[in-house]
Amino acid sequence: MTIANHLSELHGLPAVDFEIPTEGRSLPEAGAVAWRLRVDPYDEPEVTWEEVFDLFLATVDPAGVRALIIGQWGETTEHRSSYPTGLVTAAASRLPSLEAVFVGDLVLEEAEISWIEQSDVTTLLDAFPGLVELGVRGGDGLVFPPVRHDALRSLTIESGGLPVQVVRGVLDSELPALEKLDLWLGVSAYGGDTELADLAPLLSGTRFLALHHLGLRNSEIQEEIAAAVASAPVVARLRTLDLSNGVLGDDGAAALLEGQPLTHLDTLDLHHHFLSEAMEQRLTAALEPHGVRVDLSDRNKPWNDGGRENRYTAVAE
Repeated sequence: MTIANHLSELHGLPAVDFEIPTEGRSLPEAGAVAWRLRVDPYDEPEVTWEEVFDLFLATVDPAGVRALIIGQWGETTEHRSSYPTGLVTAAASRLPSLEAVFVGDLVLEEAEISWIEQSDVTTLLDAFPGLVELGVRGGDGLVFPPVRHDALRSLTIESGGLPVQVVRGVLDSELPALEKLDLWLGVSAYGGDTELADLAPLLSGTRFLALHHLGLRNSEIQEEIAAAVASAPVVARLRTLDLSNGVLGDDGAAALLEGQPLTHLDTLDLHHHFLSEAMEQRLTAALEPHGVRVDLSDRNKPWNDGGRENRYTAVAE
């Protein structure tokens, strides 16, 4: 599976591509939508992302903008995300209401997830102390040094291979308001070198005391993560646990069932998995009578009907 569709919403707001208003067609109110800014590097005449951003600031009331989606900013090999994020942070005084930013809303036709050239995205947190939601797609070149931010409630990093230094930077950050954390760990072939031990501060429950949604997703060590989560103190305060998009099989699912109770959860998301039908039935029988929604959609088989080594994550390249 690859990422085929652009974001449809951000921060609870519908995503809308910024376009120049034409006769008979008006733009939404500045704060009513999540504005997506993107360019096609193959259009003639070529328009730069900077030109689109300048036009956006001149057309839409920037003081009312609440959510911004940074889409394709040019050829992926020519500029890292520091190009558009630098322009956004430089305009921070003109965007006082900005609450949510997503960096890298590119789909397959624009770039594979591993081709998206990221950078230090914490500059957005430094520039916008009121930001409550930050999303990032792509792990190549991604930097996330430890940071303190008092308002951030949601952090999502989507990657086919998430560098361990990024994971460590996130877990060493002071984010007292953080309620939702989603990390796509990916595979080693694309730079995903996080090991189970690196997640220990998170699983211990000593970090991010407001957390109620945890996603450790899209991983080739999903079995080991599931086994660790089964006894992890952090789980007791979660409402949603997301272990989807990885290589989870019956062993990992059995560990979840044999560990601490999960009946307090609202949702256990395991979609894109390698469970047997019998294990699916065990999970639903154990949890759904307690009101837990269990997502077991997208059952897969290993390549060539092989063993665990032939399982695959939902997103890699």
